[in-house]
Amino acid sequence: MIRVGLVGFGMAGRVFHAPIISSVEGLELAAVVERTTDNSAQRYPGITTYRTLDELLADSSIKLVVVATPNATHYDFALQALEAAKNVVVDKPAAVSSAQISQLLQLAGGIGIQYIPFHNRRWDSDFQTIQKVLHEKSLGQLVHFESTLDRWRPSPSTRAWKDDPDQGGILLDLGTHLVDQALTLFGQPQSLGAEVLRERDGEGANDSFTVRLHYLTGASVTLSANSLSSLARPRFHLRGMKGNYWKWGQDLQEEALGKITRIDSPEWGKEPPAHWGNLCVDTDGSMVTQPVEPVPGDYRLFYAGVRDALLGTGSPPVAAVDAWRTARILEWALESAKTHRDIECDWSAEPQ
Repeated sequence: MIRVGLVGFGMAGRVFHAPIISSVEGLELAAVVERTTDNSAQRYPGITTYRTLDELLADSSIKLVVVATPNATHYDFALQALEAAKNVVVDKPAAVSSAQISQLLQLAGGIGIQYIPFHNRRWDSDFQTIQKVLHEKSLGQLVHFESTLDRWRPSPSTRAWKDDPDQGGILLDLGTHLVDQALTLFGQPQSLGAEVLRERDGEGANDSFTVRLHYLTGASVTLSANSLSSLARPRFHLRGMKGNYWKWGQDLQEEALGKITRIDSPEWGKEPPAHWGNLCVDTDGSMVTQPVEPVPGDYRLFYAGVRDALLGTGSPPVAAVDAWRTARILEWALESAKTHRDIECDWSAEPQ
């Protein structure tokens, strides 16, 4: 049994990490760092509550530390945990800069412990289904891939750090997910162009972006998110030489996780037919539209992979270098937005 210590019990810790850790055989949610409250102990009776990270790191029984705190703390907390010889999972972004991620990656590798980014949206139902659609080549040659996460949030977040420009705004928040998914599907782009904006009233972090990735294959990839879409665009829209695929709505796991402390349903991650995407392809000169039964989503697979990596029976579910690649693209996106030009992607500094 791998005893896990969770740092932070806000939305990330309470919704995304605690219920999933508690649902994976071989992992035990043993302790949580909460500075002033005891919310985790109320939801998970018998758990140990620590007031500081130092107290958690002094617990020799804790083998895995999960950092689920505001973005600006990710680097410092992960660094302290690695220096204490604890394996680490860090909520996205793994740090606020590629330089910080590189330092943590190399530190972990040098002492033989794990530093694993929580890029959980690889296990969204819609993304798993996209991988299946592309593998089956139902669309023929792909010419354009569009991925969006639209929201209607005209007022600033009640969590003040979310609107702190130094913590990355929506670009680091949702952009990390969208870029990681694109890298998983298509690999590293040759160049990119971007707009990164503040659209809501008042000063604060960016709340809208569009990033266009360019590949030698000729296919184009557009990633975008904003906080002022009362009518959301499709979550995914793929265009190919034989047809299109559309998917509306977001993965249902986040909403469900907010209501439970562990996953028990055998139907977990399955989407009802009303949420299925549609494939429209040219069949003998006629366009035929049909729903595509989705692959169930399951965030437990991330933590099962973490468990196996710690036991030496598998590779990490997300490589630390993938977080560096994602961060580098987001930095180039900011540069592109500032200079109003496309940026060539130079991957020569990738850490080993």
